[in-house]
Amino acid sequence: MILEIDFNSDEALYLQLCNQIIMGIAASRFQEGDSLPSVRQLADSIGINMHTVNKAYTVLKQEGYVKVDRRRGAVIAVDADRMRTLAELKKELQVILAKSSCKNISKEEVYELIEEIYEDYE
Repeated sequence: MILEIDFNSDEALYLQLCNQIIMGIAASRFQEGDSLPSVRQLADSIGINMHTVNKAYTVLKQEGYVKVDRRRGAVIAVDADRMRTLAELKKELQVILAKSSCKNISKEEVYELIEEIYEDYE
């Protein structure tokens, strides 16, 4: 598992870890049913505290990206509740688009960014 954590970033390490795993799912590096490394294994391989990894796994579980199996540990389990996910996405996009509008970023520029990002996941 290749995860890129930036120790100089202002973003919390657990959020970076969550985002890397989510991007891995979107890019098909992680598939439904794949087991993630144990908390201890991942913490040791990245060089971070086990509590940080545990927090990331907890957030991913709460958001519906993983489930915890007693035998296999954290397992990729993408949330099947599409309507709830779309509603959450809409709320997040409303804020992002409002910020973009305040900075005079056009709809066309936003579309170009979306197309550019989606190319990574196809």
